[in-house]
Amino acid sequence: MVRPPSPPVFSNDFSRFGSCQPAQFRVTLKHGCFPPSRQLMKRFRLVCLMLLGVFAHSEWGSAGETEWSAQKKNHWAWQAPTRPVPPTVTDSGWVRNPIDAFILAKLEAASLKPAARASREQLIRRVTFDLIGLPPTPKEIDAFVNDRDNAAWEKVVDRLLASPHYGERWGRHWLDLARYAESNGYEFDEPRPNAWRYRDYVVAAFNADKPYDRFLKEQLAGDELYPDDPQALVATGFNLLGPDMTDSANQAQRRQNTLDDMTDTAGLVFLGMTVGCARCHNHKFEPITQADFFRMQAFFAPADFRRDLPVVEPAQKAAFEQHLKTYQALTVPARASLEKLEAPYRQKLYDARFARLADAARAAHLLPETERNALQKEIVANTARLLVVPAKDITATMPKDEQARQQKLLQELKKFDSQKPSLPTAMGLQESGKTPKTFLLKRGELKNPGDEVQSGWLTILSPGHRAEPAPFKAASPISTGRRTALANWIARADHPLTARVIVNRLWQHHFGRGIVATPSDFGLRGTPPTHPELLDWLAVEFVSPLPSGEGPGVRGAWSLKRMHRLMLLSATYQQSTTPAPEALKKDPPNNLFSRMNRHRLEGEIIRDSLLAVSGRLNRQASGPGVFPPIAPDAAGAKDWKASADPADHVRRSVYIFARRNLRFPFLEPFDVPDSNQSCPQRERSTTAPQALALLNSADVAVAAKALAARLEKDAGTTDERITLAYRLTLGRTPTSGEERLARAFLAESPLREYCRALFNVNEFVYLD
Repeated sequence: MVRPPSPPVFSNDFSRFGSCQPAQFRVTLKHGCFPPSRQLMKRFRLVCLMLLGVFAHSEWGSAGETEWSAQKKNHWAWQAPTRPVPPTVTDSGWVRNPIDAFILAKLEAASLKPAARASREQLIRRVTFDLIGLPPTPKEIDAFVNDRDNAAWEKVVDRLLASPHYGERWGRHWLDLARYAESNGYEFDEPRPNAWRYRDYVVAAFNADKPYDRFLKEQLAGDELYPDDPQALVATGFNLLGPDMTDSANQAQRRQNTLDDMTDTAGLVFLGMTVGCARCHNHKFEPITQADFFRMQAFFAPADFRRDLPVVEPAQKAAFEQHLKTYQALTVPARASLEKLEAPYRQKLYDARFARLADAARAAHLLPETERNALQKEIVANTARLLVVPAKDITATMPKDEQARQQKLLQELKKFDSQKPSLPTAMGLQESGKTPKTFLLKRGELKNPGDEVQSGWLTILSPGHRAEPAPFKAASPISTGRRTALANWIARADHPLTARVIVNRLWQHHFGRGIVATPSDFGLRGTPPTHPELLDWLAVEFVSPLPSGEGPGVRGAWSLKRMHRLMLLSATYQQSTTPAPEALKKDPPNNLFSRMNRHRLEGEIIRDSLLAVSGRLNRQASGPGVFPPIAPDAAGAKDWKASADPADHVRRSVYIFARRNLRFPFLEPFDVPDSNQSCPQRERSTTAPQALALLNSADVAVAAKALAARLEKDAGTTDERITLAYRLTLGRTPTSGEERLARAFLAESPLREYCRALFNVNEFVYLD
C-alpha cells in the first residue's frame, strides 16, 4: 500500500507555508488533517491580511508619478517606429516588394527557402475569400487562369477591393473588435432598435476606404469634430456597443460600468494595450497605473450616452422640427385633456410609492440635487425607478367611466399617428456642457473615490514619462473638446502604437497570424514581433502621405486598401500552404512565414458560401438586422421571430440580428465570438458540433437541394454536373479518381446527397 505524503504541520511559524506545495494541500484536504476550525480561521485571517498587505502595495493611492524599470520604459512598442531600409537578400529574384525582402532575409538567416507559388486556382479562391468573404465563380476563375497579362493578379486584387462586398467582409472583422451586438445583454437582453446603423457605417467606411485616422477620430469624437456629419455621429456609437444593464436600480453604477467598458475597449482596439487591467489597481505587468486608467476615462466623462441621437443633416432636422410643431398643435386639445384626466391618479400612485421608501431615501429625494452628498446621490439613483408610475397602473385605478374617456382620448391621438414626424436615430455620444469630476476609484468601486484626476495620456507614452493633464480646447459652447484631444493624440502619425496595431491586424487576417501574435496586447506580456523591422516599415508606409510606387490606383496616407494591395501583391502572400520538410523541422508554427497558413473559414463565411454556390444568396446591403428561421426547439427560439420576407432569410450573415444571449444556431459551433468584449482574434477549433452542423442542419439540407437544382438546370450530363459541382464548391475541377467515385455514388444516390457530401469536404470550409 502506497502511503500519501505527510501533510504539512501547522504551527505559528508561517514561514512553513512557503514549503507547502499544492499536492501536499490536496492530500491534507483528502485526509482531513487541518487543525481545529478556530485555529484555522485565526491563521486564515492572518494569511489574508498578509496577502492584502502584499497586493495593496502601490495598488491604489494617489495619482502621482510611478518609477519603472528601464526594461519597462524602453519596451519596443513605446518607441515611435522609424522606416528601416529593406535588407539585401541572396535570392533577389523572389522579391516582389519590400515585404518580401524582410521575410526572405529571416528565412535565409535560418537556411530556409520560401514555398513555391500557389496555383492560380488556389490564389483566386484565397484572395476572393480574404477580401469579400465569398467563393469565386467559375467565370472569375477562368478569367484569371487564362489571363496571361503580367498584371493579371493585380487586376484581380483591384477588382475585389472595389467590390461592395469588401466592406461586408472587413467590416465584420472590425465589428468583432467593437463588441458589436444589437441587444443589451444580461438577463433581459432587450433589443437595440438602431444599433444596426453603426454596422452600416462601418461597412460603408471600409468600402469608401475612409482614411483610418478619420475613421478612428469619428468613433472617438465624431460629434465634436464633425457635428454636421450624421455618419460621424453614428460612429460614436462604437463607445456604447458593450453590454448594458438598462434595468439596473443603480443608474450611477450603470454609467460607471459603461465608462469602464469604453475606456478598456479604446485601449485594446486602437492602442493594443490592456488598459482595463488597471481599473482596480496598478497593472501587474505593464507600466500602466490605476491613475492612468482614470485619466484616460476622464476624456469620456463629459459625454451623455444617447440611445436616440438624431442622425440627419441640419436642413432635415429643421424640417422635422417644423412638422413636429404642426403635430403638437393638432394634438394639443387631446393631450391636455388626457393629462388633466390622468394627473390625479398618477400623483396618488406616486405618493403611495414615495411613502414606502425608507426615511433616508425620502429625505434624499426632497433635497435639491446640488445639496445632495455622494451617498444621497447614490440613494436617489438606486430608488428613482421605484417612483416611476406605469401607464397600466394609472388605468387600473380609474373608475370605468374615466377609463372609457381615457381610451377615447388615446384613440383620438392615434388618428394623428400618420402625421407624427420621426427622425432616424442612432446610439452615440453627445455632450451637454456639464463636466463631472473624475476620481480614481479605489478597487474600481464607485462608492470608494480617491484622488481627483484630470484627463491625460498614459504616463508611459508621455514625454519624460510624466503624468500631466492633456491640453484640450472646447469644441463648442456645450462640448469640452476632451475626446477631440484624445482622438488627435491617438491618430498622430508618429504615435508608437496606432499604426503598428492596425497594420498588424491586416497582416493577421491575410496571413493567419500577426507579426505580433497577440494583436490587442503589444505590452510586456504580449508576444514580441517575429519581424520587428517589417512591422515598423509597414507602419511608417501606412501613414506616409506619398505613394511608394507599387502600381496604379495607389491611395494616400492611412489607406487600408493600399495596405491590402501591398500585402496581397507580395510573393509572401502568394506562397502555397505546402511546407518543406526542413521548414517543418526548424519552424513548425511557421513564425517565419515560409509558407501560407491553412485555416478554416469563419461560420458566417461558410453560411454565405452555402447560399452563394446554391444560387440563393440575396446580396441586398444595409438595414435593420434580419431573422432567418431557426428550429422551434432551439434554445431561445421563442425570442426569435423569423423575418416576414423570405428574401431576408438568405441575406449575408453580417446582416443577421446579433443578439447577445442567442447567437444564430448554425454559426455558434464555428467559434462566433462573445460580443460582451472586444475580440481581436477568433478561435479556430475543430469540434464534433461543426461536423454535425454541416451534415445535419436544415441550412445545409436546403442548400444541397438548391445546388442540385442548379446543376440540373446548368449542366446536362452527369459528368458535366460533377465538374460544375466541384468548380462551384471547391473552386477547381475534379481529378479522374474523384470523377470515378462521384459516378459510382450518383448511380445509387440522388444528386442532392452528393451536393451535401461536397459541403462536408474539408476543402469546402478550409482555405489553402
